Amino acid sequence: MDSTWVAKELSWLSFNERVLQEAADPSVPIIQRIRYLGIFSNNLDEFFRVRVADVRRLAAFSPASKQDEYKNLLEEIRQKVLKLQQRFDAVYRENLKELRRRKIYLINEKQLDEAQTSYVRSYFHSHIQQELVPIILDDANPIPELNESSIYLAIRLGYETQTRFALLEIPTSRLDRFIRIPGRKGKRGKVLISLENMIRVCLPEVFRGIFPLETSDAYTIKLTRDAELELSEEVTHTFVEKMTQSLKRRKKGDPVRFVYDAAMPNDLLDYLVKRMGLGKLDSMIPGGRYHNSKDFMRFPNLGPAYLDAKSRATIPVPVIDRAANILSCLREQDILLYYPYHSFNYLTDLLKTAAIDPAVKSIKASLYRVASNSHVVDALLNAVANHKEVTVVVELQARFDEEANIALSQRLTDGGVNVILGVPGLKVHSKLISIVRQEGSVQRYYSHVGTGNFNEKTATVYTDFSLLTYDQAIGDEVAKVFDFIAFNYKRHEFNHLGVSPLNSRERLLGLVKEEIQNAKKGNECGITLKCNNLVDRELIDLLYEASAAGVPVRLIVRGMCSLVPGVAGLSDNIEAISIVDGFLEHPRVYIFRNNGEPRYFISSADLMTRNIDFRVEVTCPIYNKPLQDMLQTIIDLQWADNVKARIIDASQSNAFRVRKKSGGKIRSQDQTYKFLSTGKLPRLARLDYRAKPKSPKKKHKK
Repeated sequence: MDSTWVAKELSWLSFNERVLQEAADPSVPIIQRIRYLGIFSNNLDEFFRVRVADVRRLAAFSPASKQDEYKNLLEEIRQKVLKLQQRFDAVYRENLKELRRRKIYLINEKQLDEAQTSYVRSYFHSHIQQELVPIILDDANPIPELNESSIYLAIRLGYETQTRFALLEIPTSRLDRFIRIPGRKGKRGKVLISLENMIRVCLPEVFRGIFPLETSDAYTIKLTRDAELELSEEVTHTFVEKMTQSLKRRKKGDPVRFVYDAAMPNDLLDYLVKRMGLGKLDSMIPGGRYHNSKDFMRFPNLGPAYLDAKSRATIPVPVIDRAANILSCLREQDILLYYPYHSFNYLTDLLKTAAIDPAVKSIKASLYRVASNSHVVDALLNAVANHKEVTVVVELQARFDEEANIALSQRLTDGGVNVILGVPGLKVHSKLISIVRQEGSVQRYYSHVGTGNFNEKTATVYTDFSLLTYDQAIGDEVAKVFDFIAFNYKRHEFNHLGVSPLNSRERLLGLVKEEIQNAKKGNECGITLKCNNLVDRELIDLLYEASAAGVPVRLIVRGMCSLVPGVAGLSDNIEAISIVDGFLEHPRVYIFRNNGEPRYFISSADLMTRNIDFRVEVTCPIYNKPLQDMLQTIIDLQWADNVKARIIDASQSNAFRVRKKSGGKIRSQDQTYKFLSTGKLPRLARLDYRAKPKSPKKKHKK
C-alpha cells in the first residue's frame, strides 16, 4: 500500500461516511437526519454510475499488468460499501425509532390493522393500479432494460406446482413515495407507508385472472448503470445530435451495481443475475427491503417545525440596498457575496438591471447548471428584448444535466441569444458574467467571477462565493476568457486570472513554490486550500515538499483527498479537515501567506487534474482589503470548527475534533452567519503563521 496516496474512490467513500455520520447524529433534527439518509443514498448512486464505472472499465481494458490493481480496488470498494450499507441499515432503524418517539410512524404492509388495510386497498384501486405495468419473465425473451432511476419489485409467483417470476416498476416518478394513511383507532400519531408496501398489500390483484396464485412474494431491487457518455466521432453529426444519441445509450449502459433485498430466495436471485448478465466486476450489494433511499431527501415533516432543520433569513448587503442600483454600487466598491448567507437575488438583480439599462451594450454569461425555472435565463432573454447583444456559453456535457441543457440552449437560441455550446475537447466549468456598458466615450466592464453555478435553487443550500467587480483589469481578462471560448483556443495573456487549461497549473504550482522558498529563507509562510476535492498528483507531491521545507499547510477538503496528512518525514506540517453540515460546502478558496503580504483567490476549479488541465476554469485574485479580511475570517472560522469538522488522516477514521476544555463550541456555519450579520467574532485559535518554519525531519520512505 502506498502510504503517500489514498485512492480517490476510497476517499470519496470516506466523505459519504461523513454524510452518514450526520444521519446518525442525535443533535441533528430527526427529519433532517432522515434526509441525510437520502443524500447518502443519492451520493452513492452517482458514485457507482461514474467512479465505480470508470474503475470497472480500467479493470476490464487496462494492460494485463494493471488489471489486478483495479480489480483489487473494486474489491476494496465493494467491502467498504458493504460496511456502509450495514451502517446505513442500522442508522435507518434507529431513526425509525426516533420517529416513533415523535409519534410519526413509517410502517410496512404487515403492520396495518384492518381499517388501514381497507384504506390502502381503496387507495391502491383509485390511485396506483392504473400506473402499474407488470412484466412476466421467461427464457424466450430478453429481460427488459431497467430504468436506473427507479426501483422494482422482483416477484415470485407460485401456483399449483409451478413458479414464475415477474418484474414491476414502482411508479415513483408519477406518485409520491411516502403516502400518509389514517392512524390506528384511538392511537395518536401520524402514519406513513411507502408506495411499494402499498403494492405488496394488493399484489395478488395485479395478476388477478392471469394465474391461479397460491403465493406471491415481492423483493425490492435496484440497478445502477455506467453513466459515461460516449460521443461518436462522425463529423456529419452536430454536437447536439451526438449528445442526444449518447443520452439514449446511457439508459442502456452496462450495469455496475445490483442492490437487492437480502431476504430474496436464491432461485429468484440466481435467475435475475443470470438473465441480467451480471459479472464478477459488477457490485452485488445485499441490503434491507427498502432501496432508492434517495427519496428520503423529500421525506415530509408531519410533526412540529423543530423536528426539521432551522431555516435562516438571508443577510442583507447594505451597500447594495442603499445604492440607486447595483451597477452604481459596483462603481464605488467590489462586492463579495457568500451564498446562502446572502441572497442569490443580488446576482439576478445585476442581470435584470443590466437588461434594462440603456447604456449596457452587451452581456456574456457561462451557464453550467441552472434552475428549472431560472430567473437568470429570464433576465438574459429580457436583455435581448431590450436590444442588448447577449452571448451565453451552455455546457452540454454538465453531467446528468445534459438533457436540460440541450433544452436550455434551444430556448435561448429561439429567444435571440447567441449560444456557444462549449469548447471542443473541454468542459466549460467557469462561472463568469461580463457586462459591457457605455460610459461617456469609453466602454467599461462589470464582471462576475464565482465558485458556484448560476442556480437559485442550489444557492439556498450550497455555500459559494460571487465576486462582483468594476475592476477593469479583471473585466478585460474575463472578456478574454469568453474570447478564448468563442474562437477555439485563441491565446491571450492573463496577468491576473488563472485560466484552465492555459496557465492554472503553472500559477498554482508557482504559488506553492514561492511558499517553499519563503520557508527556506525563514520568512513568513503558509498555505490554506479549501476545495471539494484534492487528487492532483503533481500538486500533492509539491505540498509534501512544502511540508518537508517547514511550510504550515492547512486543508479544508469536503470530498476526496488523496493526500495523506501527518505522516512523519513527509507531511508533518499538513493538517486536513472536512466539514459536513446543513449547508454543502462548495467554494474553492486558496490563500498563500507570501511573507506577510497574503494572496487570496477564489476559483471554480477543484484541485483535480481534469479541472486544472482539461476544463475551462477561472481562478480570480481578491485584491480588495476588506474582502480579503472577510475571506480570511470565514476560513479561520472553518478552521476553528470543533462541532462539524472531521479530521482527515491516514486511517480515514473521520474522527471529530476534540474540543479543548478551555474552549467553547465553534460550529463554523453558525458563527459565519453571526459574523456576516453583526461583524462580531468569537475567540479563535488561529494558526501561527509567524512561527519559524520547522526543520525538515528525516525523509519519509515510500
